[in-house]
Amino acid sequence: MAGNLLITTSADPFTRGLDYLYGARSLALDPEMVDVVYDLDKRIPICTWIANHIDAVNAELNACLQACHDCFHPWQQCAIQIFAAPLAQSFGIDGLCNLKTDPITILIDVGRVIPEDWLGLVMHEYAHAHAGFPGHHQEFAKSLAHLCLGLAIAPPSYQPDMEASLRSYPYCRPTQDPLAFWRG
Repeated sequence: MAGNLLITTSADPFTRGLDYLYGARSLALDPEMVDVVYDLDKRIPICTWIANHIDAVNAELNACLQACHDCFHPWQQCAIQIFAAPLAQSFGIDGLCNLKTDPITILIDVGRVIPEDWLGLVMHEYAHAHAGFPGHHQEFAKSLAHLCLGLAIAPPSYQPDMEASLRSYPYCRPTQDPLAFWRG
């Protein structure tokens, strides 16, 4: 179901990568959430890497998305698209779910967590999409628990302040340098 954000046919990889990032910005809750890297020395290698590798990364994320879809009956599945994008560190998030786009958009900063934990991050954002409104509330917890059972991941244990613990469930191991992935 996911589209392709590469909106240009330019032969120049930098231009294709930059166009991808601006496309991702248009799908974010706030365009500033997608870090376009204003420092030209960093932007050139990141945009070039994106142009050459983003299709493979997005294919992996789509496989994670499909695994989440498979946990629900077809009539319970939301229309969701997913893309990788470097998210601005100032927002303090690894992924986001924009319920205002049609289809719903999930953006994942694959540079922030190790690849083995991408599924957990996609699952967390998918639970937001399935719940249908933002926050880490009871509906989110039910969607997340359903996904955990379907994907053979231990569901979160009940805690008095469940909302706080759900913000980072399942736990995803962070990388040392989030932009290192995007530089290749």
